[in-house]
Amino acid sequence: MAINELRSITTFIKAAELGSLRKAALALSISPQAASKALAQLETHLNARLFHRTTRVMSLTDAGQRLLEDVQPALLGMQRALQSARTAKDEFAGPLRITGPRTTFQPVLWRLVDEFCDLYPDIQPDVLLDDGIGNWVEDRVDVGFRLGPSPHEGVIARRLFPVQLPICGSPSYFERFGIPASLADLADHRCSAYRHPSTGKVLPWRVKLGDQPGDQPVVPTICSNDELFELQAVLAGKVLGQLAGVTAAPYIRAGELVPVLVEHMPDYASYFVYFGSRTSQPARARAFIDLAVRRLTDNSDYVLNDKELNPRGRKRASGSKRGSRQG
Repeated sequence: MAINELRSITTFIKAAELGSLRKAALALSISPQAASKALAQLETHLNARLFHRTTRVMSLTDAGQRLLEDVQPALLGMQRALQSARTAKDEFAGPLRITGPRTTFQPVLWRLVDEFCDLYPDIQPDVLLDDGIGNWVEDRVDVGFRLGPSPHEGVIARRLFPVQLPICGSPSYFERFGIPASLADLADHRCSAYRHPSTGKVLPWRVKLGDQPGDQPVVPTICSNDELFELQAVLAGKVLGQLAGVTAAPYIRAGELVPVLVEHMPDYASYFVYFGSRTSQPARARAFIDLAVRRLTDNSDYVLNDKELNPRGRKRASGSKRGSRQG
């Protein structure tokens, strides 16, 4: 006969504590019939009588007393462990596993983590930066940030802010090489290109052609798998580059970079914060998600407005310096 050992032992201990099988059934929220069956199965399984029963009282036999002394501490320990697991999600202190893309997102994530650590000093962020999409279960991720749609089923996503991809150059570049008036003019300009760290492929520039997204191949003068390296090349006036708006925004606002061909900037994608069910999350994860949503949703620090993308009084370099690729 199959036996539910946990239910049988729990029923046995509760009946011993209360001195009544009916009261034990009520305390365990099961029917008296189920309690009686569970106890009978345990006695059959052990081939021992555990209670002396009369119409009014029940008391332990010697075998029942020995069993109670042996199993009660273990059951209480298991119940404490289950209660601890239930309440652990409400504790703030402890590790917080965060994952996000290495490219472009590092400064954004650091500002967020820095503020969070000031608010909750007993939490230890464990940050994994990777441009690839890992396995959230195997990596034990509490909160993640990704570009585009959710990487796994069952993961909840909240949009944060759009990723802009302006084509930029420094004023010194435009003084020397001129300003491209069309995408076709890029063939005569010095351009940088980004090599994807995971695949090794040189990526074309993402552009908008009318209302449709498209790819704009460029012949790279400089190629790199690191966006900060590419940024330095663009700031130095060596090349034009298509940079993430998050990276380029402070330099555009300071006048160190100038966006061009803005009408071709694509509506590329957005950053999202990802997490599992909020009801089963640790409280520290919920607090971090709430902070991320408050601080990052359409944050103007990371999104360039129309005026910033089309600065007034931008001077077009005189003369035709396009076509030159000299260093």
